[in-house]
Amino acid sequence: MKIVKATLVHIHQLVDLFDAYRVWYRMAPDKKTATEFLGNRIKNSESEVFLALTEEGKAVGFTQLYPLFSSTRMKRLWLLNDLFVAPEFRGQGISKLLIGRAKELAYDTNAAGISLETEKSNHIGNQLYPRAGFELDDHNFYFWANERME
Repeated sequence: MKIVKATLVHIHQLVDLFDAYRVWYRMAPDKKTATEFLGNRIKNSESEVFLALTEEGKAVGFTQLYPLFSSTRMKRLWLLNDLFVAPEFRGQGISKLLIGRAKELAYDTNAAGISLETEKSNHIGNQLYPRAGFELDDHNFYFWANERME
């Protein structure tokens, strides 16, 4: 298994995984908009996307991180927003490899750390993240929904 930084060359393989990820989170499939969304993130350097590729070059997992900044730490943070491995490739340590690459990004950019959130019902993720060195914090997480969105 090889972990690579995704570029526009990988967009079609990435979109297939991204769409499956969104469906897992109960969103409607939408590969057309996903292609545009991911293409813009990559073209505009607005996120870092890493792909897990088999020896044959098939994309089987990905993670996407967005840059944030901490005022109190006066440093960059990374938000690990997306992590997904195709169901037929789970249980092979691919998530750990992707998280390892995300940690390398944090080291390389001298970031204070990586933040992530997952649903309480995500039993696999809630077991994986502590094993990967993440600590569950005691902060309240709030969200405001823009009701004027499309």
